[in-house]
Amino acid sequence: MEQQTLKITSVLSDPTRFSIYQYVTKRHDDVTVQEIADQFNIHTNVARLHLTKLEDVNMVVSETKKTGKGGRPSRFYRLSNEVVSLQFPYRDYQRLAEMCLETLAGFGVEGQEALKKIGYKFGMESAKTFIARVNKNLADLQDEEKIQFIEQIATNQGLNPEISFNQEERQVSFSIYNCTFKEIIRNYSTPLCSMHYSLLLGIFEYFFGEVILKEEQSIKNEGCMSCSYTTIIL
Repeated sequence: MEQQTLKITSVLSDPTRFSIYQYVTKRHDDVTVQEIADQFNIHTNVARLHLTKLEDVNMVVSETKKTGKGGRPSRFYRLSNEVVSLQFPYRDYQRLAEMCLETLAGFGVEGQEALKKIGYKFGMESAKTFIARVNKNLADLQDEEKIQFIEQIATNQGLNPEISFNQEERQVSFSIYNCTFKEIIRNYSTPLCSMHYSLLLGIFEYFFGEVILKEEQSIKNEGCMSCSYTTIIL
């Protein structure tokens, strides 16, 4: 555990490599050595070295695939499913989360309703705290500003969001490409997904009042890369 932590901190200590890792996390797709070289204005050999270092500590993974354009197959890199957690000293918050979820699950429907209320409250409070931190007045915000702030809040929560707003139809398309509960989602998908839905609902309703939040797809389903929602502003 300690040796792996030291390896990760050593790899991320290079500013360019850390920026490359951030870039890969936001791409939601495979990247190539050439793409990284072009993006960061570095030689392909340097880009390959950075990606190899990240792969050595399981922060990214790679595979060789044919591009359909002829020639040799290319190597594609993408974000690893392994979670990177650096804490000194070590804290086992995942175990704590599992214990709390198992306890609430023992209360059946009442436990699930409690989780939904907690999620909604947290969503509201996280939006309120963010607005206070940026020193803005909610009543003065235009719709486009509200959408930008929702995206930033989701980014701060590690959700890797994408969001678009149709002003004419008063409709928001919202996708998140990282589930912050993915290590325990398999065993607790129903309560966790319900809680996270309520959290997002709380964020949207803080900014827009009553809305309809429709889940279109979920990461927990096979073949889905994101949780996607449509928000209708009433």
